[in-house]
Amino acid sequence: MTENNFSLKKIEISVSEAEKRTGRNAMNMQETYTAYLIETRSVENIDGQSVLTDSLWRRYSEFELLRNYLLVYYPHIVVPPLPEKRAEFVWHKLSADNMDPDFVERRRIGLENFLLRVSSHPILCRDKIFYLFLTQEGNWKETVNETGFQLKADSRLKALNATFRVKNPDKRFTDLKHYSDELQSIISHLLRVRARVADRLYGVYKVHGNYGRVFSEWSAIEKEMGDGLQSAGHHMDVYASSIDDILEDEEHYADQLKEYLFYTEALRAVCRKHELMQYDLEMAAQDLASKKQQCEELATGTVRTFSLKGMTTKLFGQETPEQREARIKVLEEQISEGEQYLKSKNLEGREFLKNAWADIERFKEQKNHDLKEALISYAVMQISMCKKGIQVWTNAKECFSKM
Repeated sequence: MTENNFSLKKIEISVSEAEKRTGRNAMNMQETYTAYLIETRSVENIDGQSVLTDSLWRRYSEFELLRNYLLVYYPHIVVPPLPEKRAEFVWHKLSADNMDPDFVERRRIGLENFLLRVSSHPILCRDKIFYLFLTQEGNWKETVNETGFQLKADSRLKALNATFRVKNPDKRFTDLKHYSDELQSIISHLLRVRARVADRLYGVYKVHGNYGRVFSEWSAIEKEMGDGLQSAGHHMDVYASSIDDILEDEEHYADQLKEYLFYTEALRAVCRKHELMQYDLEMAAQDLASKKQQCEELATGTVRTFSLKGMTTKLFGQETPEQREARIKVLEEQISEGEQYLKSKNLEGREFLKNAWADIERFKEQKNHDLKEALISYAVMQISMCKKGIQVWTNAKECFSKM
């Protein structure tokens, strides 16, 4: 579903605010939730007139509904993930409460990033439902549900069945699925290590506050050394308190890694869809071969394999020529339909393969760029943090030298 006008506009999208609200859910029970303000603004004038900023509020569940719709209607696309609903890989001083203001702020940034990812995608940006998500506050859910996308969604059981029963899987998609599993494992380990380091770093920095307290107490009993000790203690206090801002900045880098942790599931979703299509193709080919064999056996009067029909014939006698001809005619019609169905499945599979692999290549380029930038920025932040620590001790050294 596309909206041509939307695809021609250049707009800016932001999730500018988060607001805690209370309301009643579908079970008529009171609940507390967070709503997010989405603002869109055209950066081009239309018909020579400036366009005012549009804004509306959305809940996280509505973002989920949008993404589920995109997954069903664009199975060949690596659909951008949503930020986590509840905090994961947190260090002990960080709240895991999904209503915590710091977590809500990080999720606001993540939701904005999701919308920017979708709006920058060459295909997803043209979708009408996405356009209405940004512009139509009332009855949007009803519009999505009217598409019937839930009925088109593949069941998990069917996908699992295809995974184990497909006979000729495409090696490229098999390798991609293995890669996504390994990438998920690596990023998970990286986030756990980072959380452990944050815990210990927090403790090391805060312990430096004891230096400040001790130097301050010591300065009270000294005359010549008092000012130097007092100043050194002040530098230690500043150093101890700086860790809060440092670790808050670190969370943003962790969120960038988490985005690609969740992207791994989007990759596997494309792989599962390909397995389902391959399985359907193989079942169609198997069914067609079976019908052709039945038709040949009826025409020649020979039975190559054991069948219930063959046993019935032995027990109750041969069919009349008229019955045989009628069955052959039905089978020939089914074979013709089966050949057309198999042909359409082959075409559908080739089209899916071409489109999916094009989007996977686009995703790989995006991933390599984003993770490279995130890791470089994280390293730069660590270097800056170490330099600030060196500066603190340099200042303390100068204070001691003046005593």
